[in-house]
Amino acid sequence: MPTRILPAVGDADAVRSITTLLSQLPDAEPVAPVVDSTQLIDTLARLAAESVDELPEVVVVHERIGPVPALELIREVALRFPAVGVILVTSDASPGLFQAAMDYGARGLVALPLSYEELASRVQAVAQWSVGVRRHLGAGGDVFTGVGGTVVTVSGAKGGTGATLTAIQLALAAQASGRSTALVDMDLQTGDIASYLDVQFRRSVVDLAAITDISPRVLADAVFRHDTGLALLLAPAEGERGEDVTDRAARQIVSALRSRYEVVVIDCGAQLGGAGAAAVEMADRALLVTTPDVVAVRGAKRAVRMWDRLQIRKAEETTVVVNRHSRATEIQPPLIQRITGTAVAATAIPANFKELQSVVDAGRIHELENKSSVKQALWGLAGELGLVKVPEGAQKAGRLRGVDRGAVSFRRRKEG
Repeated sequence: MPTRILPAVGDADAVRSITTLLSQLPDAEPVAPVVDSTQLIDTLARLAAESVDELPEVVVVHERIGPVPALELIREVALRFPAVGVILVTSDASPGLFQAAMDYGARGLVALPLSYEELASRVQAVAQWSVGVRRHLGAGGDVFTGVGGTVVTVSGAKGGTGATLTAIQLALAAQASGRSTALVDMDLQTGDIASYLDVQFRRSVVDLAAITDISPRVLADAVFRHDTGLALLLAPAEGERGEDVTDRAARQIVSALRSRYEVVVIDCGAQLGGAGAAAVEMADRALLVTTPDVVAVRGAKRAVRMWDRLQIRKAEETTVVVNRHSRATEIQPPLIQRITGTAVAATAIPANFKELQSVVDAGRIHELENKSSVKQALWGLAGELGLVKVPEGAQKAGRLRGVDRGAVSFRRRKEG
């Protein structure tokens, strides 16, 4: 059986060199190369969705791949597609880099300039490893059926726009619909999810920051299991400790969570740090919560432009959520969309703090009544984003009514 090899190389000259050598290997079947980290993950996810058997046995990652650094990309591939063997091609063949590559999940390292003999030897060894792993675990077994969970980040255009409330309710909606869900507080200095959910905790996201291999057991030790079923990974009680969570650590943590939960909702707060930027860059959906006032909308526009300048996320890849919406406000969602250049969620969250005050003050936001218009809209937003799993016939039976009504509430207001 031929060995399928997927090169991940951003440099045009390197692509030609690697693909030429790969095509000369015995029993090798090189596939079309991918040019960046995003395309690699998307390609592997698409193949895994069709069948695990469609995944290549070997992925060759060039050291200059981007935008995600090569080692962190290798870690994500190893976590999400554990039977795919990864080889790192690098100009640095030092023992230190070799050890780091192995720690991140690589199965081999080949030095530049490429040698046919060395490449052939590594590819053969890694392919045999991959085939052995698949045989041991069973091809098509449950362990490989997932392609990674959906990651959604929630950021505030400025402080006080309701990003934390939005993140919590999105996570609650996903969990209530039957999806395994993790809620992460990446607002590292001022995060307050624990207060909203009346949680006393010992572990936090900081406890994972220095760990290079986040195993399921290590992750389980850091996560707090809430009464609602949510898995909570909380911000540290001492805000200054948040500095320990670097962008590199954040990538490792998000990758570990994505590999073990169907939905991961991350509250990034209103202040952008390295960890939050990494989370927004990795997210499948990035939400930016604003209120319909001049200061907040300016903050949203400023955030979107900054994300674009830093190459974290393009405006058209960002979704603005309008909180505290009212027909009486002068600034309406279509205007916000024009100002920010983003998509705007069809579901707007109504201005009705009276519904929230008692549960917020009690730290029991998860006990917000189902009839609350705010909850219905937020759970409707979760439906709009595809975070909830709606059982067949659930709409007729009246379950998840908040999702149904909330998802159309803003459309009705527009039509009216």
